[in-house]
Amino acid sequence: MIEARQTPRLEAESLQSAGLHPVLARVYAARGVTAAEAIDPKLEHLLSPFLMKGIERAAALLHQAIGQQQRLCVIADYDCDGATACAVAVRGLRMMGAVVDYLVPNRREHGYGLTAPIVDLARRHPRLGTPHLLITVDNGIASHDGIEAAHAAGMRELVTDHHLPGDTLPAAASIVNPNQPGCDFPSKHLAGVGVMFYLLIALRAAFRRQSPDSPAARAPVQHLLDLVALGTIADLVKLDDNNRRLVAAGLRRIRSGQACLGVRALLTQAGREPRRALATDLGFSVGPRINAAGRLADISLGIVCLLADDPAEADSAASRLDAINRERRDIEQTMREEAISDLGDTVPSGCSVVAFRDTWHEGVVGLVAGQLKTRFGRPSFAFAPAADRIWARGSGRSVPGIHLRDALDLISKRAPGLIERFGGHAMAAGLTLRADAIALFAQTLEQVLLETADAACFNPALLTDGDLDPGVADDSLLDALEAQVWGQGFPEPLFTCEVEVIGQRIVGERHLKLDLAHGGQRYAAIAFGRTDPLPARSQIAYRLTRNEYRGSRTLQLVVEAVTPL
Repeated sequence: MIEARQTPRLEAESLQSAGLHPVLARVYAARGVTAAEAIDPKLEHLLSPFLMKGIERAAALLHQAIGQQQRLCVIADYDCDGATACAVAVRGLRMMGAVVDYLVPNRREHGYGLTAPIVDLARRHPRLGTPHLLITVDNGIASHDGIEAAHAAGMRELVTDHHLPGDTLPAAASIVNPNQPGCDFPSKHLAGVGVMFYLLIALRAAFRRQSPDSPAARAPVQHLLDLVALGTIADLVKLDDNNRRLVAAGLRRIRSGQACLGVRALLTQAGREPRRALATDLGFSVGPRINAAGRLADISLGIVCLLADDPAEADSAASRLDAINRERRDIEQTMREEAISDLGDTVPSGCSVVAFRDTWHEGVVGLVAGQLKTRFGRPSFAFAPAADRIWARGSGRSVPGIHLRDALDLISKRAPGLIERFGGHAMAAGLTLRADAIALFAQTLEQVLLETADAACFNPALLTDGDLDPGVADDSLLDALEAQVWGQGFPEPLFTCEVEVIGQRIVGERHLKLDLAHGGQRYAAIAFGRTDPLPARSQIAYRLTRNEYRGSRTLQLVVEAVTPL
């Protein structure tokens, strides 16, 4: 069902009077924006880092460590957020004179986060030797055992993370996480890379207070915002006001040619022009290439790419990442087809979907879960066997209105011992359990959702921003839309109209190219992944985009949904 969002009239009029394009004013008001200040992209409007619990203590710890030339080791996560957070940490700390290197777990060998085996690897770091201080990025909030192992090895720990904590916090020397108890930082949606960036701002402020003439006090941490934007978009965190400002600032750097060599090389590999980069390019082109390394190989290659200061090194790493990503797509397609074969092609009658094959690759289960969630409109989990074949590692993706991590927490309370470990967010979560317990997990998940989920979550309306007057959909509107930041929790505008289908043909074997008429105007359109012809008269939901072909850029409607008239 296609349904228009409610647009508060007074707020829309207020935004328009502040100078916004009338369509943008309407779109923003429908997303809860009430004042023009909320969409001002200037960095001076960023939330203060000193609103975050523990950040001054963490900055003091780093200030002391750098002053004493202690050895710092960043412990990263194996996804794009973790890779960008690692690159931001290493680049930013080196700006301030730190002796710093990094280490990242292998998904299959070490598990997630700061574990005892990772601490043992850090203790024998090939470039650093034994670090004095371990700094986790995008992980650590649940690493009780790893923190204890670091203590025993004579190292201190600084945890920077954004994941939801468990019932107790690890006994680290310092913790910075906007989601830890007692933290009043207004934005709870910072990605891991955003948390690390904020810590660097606080650290620079400490140098400015205590060593105002030092190079560290003048460290240009704003040069790292392209990485912050990439990690924020790739991790699918909610784009609240603060995150949109971070992303907008990063996109400005990319478009002006100031991105790091690795980001530029990855955009080139993806066939994207940096000067026209959009948030979608980061989310659908650059991020997956870095994530592919963590899924199939070693995320260190992605970090090498983002840390490269030599063009040849950046280009070589980006090329290798592109090849790994092509392999990832092939594996994902096979797993998706096998999952659909096992589950059937109809929407399940229950509340959830759980899929497992003992031949699947654990690095790709999150992508398959996302595909199943999109196809069936249900919270979905996909599992693959761990290396020992005894355990299975799963990843889940949810639908709006169902908090996946909370659901796992309830399962763990109802069936103690069923889940070995779990973590995540509202929309995505991961877990480990015994491979022979997957069926029991599926039953328990279904029961929990039956009892706790609103039935409306399983039959959501497709929310749109209503109709556009004929002639309004033009290049000037598209320019205004492309200048904004859209993404998770702040969706790109989707419009509707009643159209007459003038012509239609299949292109690329699985897409429908369309010639449409609306209100005396004619529009080129495409429906990706659709081969069934449209009725002669239809209501469509569509996005405005540009089609680039042989150097020509023309307006195009991307059809997302169709209702016959």
